Amino acid sequence: MVVTELSGPEGIVAQEVPEPAAEGLVLIDVKASGVCFPDLLITYGKYQIRPEPPFIPGAEISGVVVSAPEGSGFAPGDRVLAAAYLGGYAEQIAVNPAQVLRIPDGLAFDEAASLIINYQTMEFALARRAKIVAGETVVVLGAAGGVGTATIQLAKAHGARAIAVVRREGVDDFLRELGADEVVALAPGWGERIRELTDGVGAQIVVDPVGGDAFDDAVRVLAPEGRLVVIGFAGGGIPEVKVNRVLFRNISIVGAAWGEFTRTNPEAVAEVHASLVEHVRNGLRPLVKARYPLADAAVALADLESGKVLGKAILLQE
Repeated sequence: MVVTELSGPEGIVAQEVPEPAAEGLVLIDVKASGVCFPDLLITYGKYQIRPEPPFIPGAEISGVVVSAPEGSGFAPGDRVLAAAYLGGYAEQIAVNPAQVLRIPDGLAFDEAASLIINYQTMEFALARRAKIVAGETVVVLGAAGGVGTATIQLAKAHGARAIAVVRREGVDDFLRELGADEVVALAPGWGERIRELTDGVGAQIVVDPVGGDAFDDAVRVLAPEGRLVVIGFAGGGIPEVKVNRVLFRNISIVGAAWGEFTRTNPEAVAEVHASLVEHVRNGLRPLVKARYPLADAAVALADLESGKVLGKAILLQE
């Protein structure tokens, strides 16, 4: 599936392309491709990586190794996943061995393709940046999206209480299925409801992939020594904070830019994946709610953009 112009999902068309050159790389038969927000942004030319058309989008894949360079640790037939940044919306992809990881036992290909950007980002955000402790309360903004659903599951995996805050209606049962202990509507007064649910103390961690107007209330609902983790700005606006509020309330605001971190700390990818594998062993399963054939990549991205996708969407080979 090739982006032929930077016009969003409608610029994607199916094309026959040459097989990828695989010298020094791991050649993979793709079984499932994740549909994520970077994929959408890149079709508009609005992502930090800005290739010129034509190019194949797709940052997350799972599949089976066809060939691998000697010494890579991989062999034909291995079940693997990879963060590729580009090229995943295809039948085959060639990936640097450093970007390839083994699929945990028991995970299907669609689940494995989900266990990449969102889960890696949020394991990094919760464990390393927020230093989550069992028994703490985690408030999750944008809870029905891919980042939000991963956050709920990982907060529970770390033994925390998860409060989902969501703008969409009719998703309460879905969020509770994921493990949310409480669901709060992102509407006027939502911060007061958080304080009620925390006996007036506030939350130890707030995860904010939204930004915009919700940010001020996100700061206010933090408990003393609480941590607000900034993931992104899906709401559009980049908020500002007066640092005297950080000082006098003894709170922390931390960023969690996983992609940028891995560029300077590449060893972190294997470390975070090992933590995710342990969570899978303990019962974590990415909840895939939307599956599309590869040929419907444009439809999947349009559905993601319009808010029709709950949790994670996946493209499957037919």
